[in-house]
Parts: sequence; C-alpha cells; structure tokens
Amino acid sequence: MSFSDRIAGWRENLRHRWMYRRGDGTQSPAGGAGGATAQGGGIGRLLGGLNRPGMGSMAKRAAIAIAVIVLLYYPIGMLVVHKVDDDIDFAPSAADTIEGGSMAVAFAAGLIEREVNENDWTANDPFFQPGVLLDNMPNFQQGLMSALARFGFELTDQLGRTRGSSEADPDLQRAAGLLQYPGNVWIWNPSVSLAPRASSESQYRDARKRLLAYNARLAKGEANYDIRADNLLATIERFAADLGSSSALIDRRVNEDAGNFFDSQSDDIFYFTKGKLYGYYMVLQGLGQDFEPVIKERNLQKPWNEMMESFRKAALLDPWLVMNGAPDAQFQPNHLAMQGFYLLRARTQLREISNILLK
Repeated sequence: MSFSDRIAGWRENLRHRWMYRRGDGTQSPAGGAGGATAQGGGIGRLLGGLNRPGMGSMAKRAAIAIAVIVLLYYPIGMLVVHKVDDDIDFAPSAADTIEGGSMAVAFAAGLIEREVNENDWTANDPFFQPGVLLDNMPNFQQGLMSALARFGFELTDQLGRTRGSSEADPDLQRAAGLLQYPGNVWIWNPSVSLAPRASSESQYRDARKRLLAYNARLAKGEANYDIRADNLLATIERFAADLGSSSALIDRRVNEDAGNFFDSQSDDIFYFTKGKLYGYYMVLQGLGQDFEPVIKERNLQKPWNEMMESFRKAALLDPWLVMNGAPDAQFQPNHLAMQGFYLLRARTQLREISNILLK
C-alpha cells in the first residue's frame, strides 16, 4: 500500500469515528467519542442536558436564567438607584413657595419631595429591591430627615407661635410628629405585626402636606410666624445642641476604632452626619431669607455668611471611600475627623451668632 493510500485510509477512519456522535441517533463506542464526552466534566453534561427536550431541561434553563437575572439585578439596580443628592444649589420649586409664606418651610417641603418622591426613599427598601444593599444613600437620607424633624419641632414650639403660652399650630404639630417617624419602616414586617403598617414614605408625604398647608394659611394671615430675634436665637441654639450630639458620636467612633482599615460603620456615621449638615444648611438658607430684617438690624450679615460657608464645606465632603485612620496617621486619612472639624466650626459660629442676638 502506498503512502498516499495510507493517509487516505486514516482520514476515512477519522471521518467515520467523529461522524457518529451522541445525539445523532447512534451509540458511540465506550472508548470513542462517548468516553471523551463523559470526560468533559459537569459543564459539558449540563450543556448537553439543556439541549435535551422535556420539562427537566426547561426547569434547568429557567433556574439558570433566574440566577443570572438575580446576579445582574442587584448590582445594576444599585448603580441606578444610588444617589447622595448633596446639591448645594437646590431650591424649592414654584409649587412649594408662596408669597407671604416661609422660605424655610418651603425648603423643608421641597427636600421631602425630592428625597421621597423624586430620588426614592431607600432606607426601608425590602429584600426584593436593589436599594436594600445600599449603605451611604439611606444614611444620608435619614440624616437629612433628622435635621428636618428638629426644624419641625422649632416651628411648632418657637417660630409658629406668638408666645410660649399660645396654642401650637395644628398643622405644624402634626408635621413635627410625622417627621419623627423612623425612616426604615416598610409597609409590612412580620417580626413586628402581621398587619400592614404606615410606611416611612407615607408619613413624610403627609408631613409635607401639613407644611404646605401651614404655609398657605400663613400667606393668608391665618397662621403665625414670628420673625423676632429671640425666636431665631432659640432655633439656632437647638441646631447647635443637635450638632454637639453629632460631634460626640464622631468622637466616640474615632476613639474606639481609628486605624481599623476594615471599618464598616464609619461610613454610616459619616453619611448620616453629612445628611444632617446638608439639611441644616438648606433650612438655614430659608431662615436667612425669612429673618433678613433681624440679620440686617443686628449687623449679622458677615458672621451669618461665614457660618453658612462652614456648613457648605461640611455638606460637600464626599470621599470615594470613607476612612477612619489614626488621627496622626501618615498615609491613611480620617474623614470623620475632617467632617468633625467643619461641624464644630459651624457649631461655634452658630454660638457666635446667638451671642450677638443676646445683646
């Protein structure tokens, strides 16, 4: 047999060997292609099983599709939902402002609208929403709402009453209570009750309606908003006291866990405080417009602007990764300490303004 005939015979044998593989209606030899397929591992068997007809293969395909969707749903959904909205240029919409009303109240109502309805409230997202895995945005939103809740109390106790002995405004009283509602309440929690509950969003939306109703009555002369130096003094004193509590929280975290590279709680404190500072910055912008006559009368324009600048710088801090390094570290920063510096500076300037108002 010539060499060319031998090559042709080998080629023919190989053609016949690979032509009759499993799946074409024939049975391959144990040592042939079938054995090679069996040695292909679990992936080969799985892919081969998916090509077979029947309910089993359909179930496998469905399971794989669901797994792929879940693996993509949460990370992509988190990227879509996540938004720490620290827009310093934010202003309430025309629908939230009314001539003769309070600008501070309009700012509060506008912030509720933005965080609850436009950005979506994420602090109470259930397990089937991607926001449940977010961290920074929910803490920022709850910090912002805590500032609005404090302002709601001051509206009820100071700004919205002629004197301490007068009746509290019903809309402001209701709004202050609603803003105190926890931010992590969804409509159903079987560990607490089998009955549905009021969600955080529904309570905050109701608070917004109450604030707007108060502002509408104020514009008509049917509600009180006393623009007096002592009212402004009492309000900023309460703000300063609340910021003092936040500084203590930062101090404790730095003292207890500074230098820990894998600190999973520092960013929670950082963004909660950031939200609170941002909320106060916005409310103080409105108060600056409402109490402009008092600020001019007491010659407070310069210290007021300096105080607002400190709040602005604190609210804009936004590191890519929040670090809680040792205070004297060379390479690992401490963002909580930096935030605490601007917070205490803003608090000191609030105290300076209150001292001027006392004179």
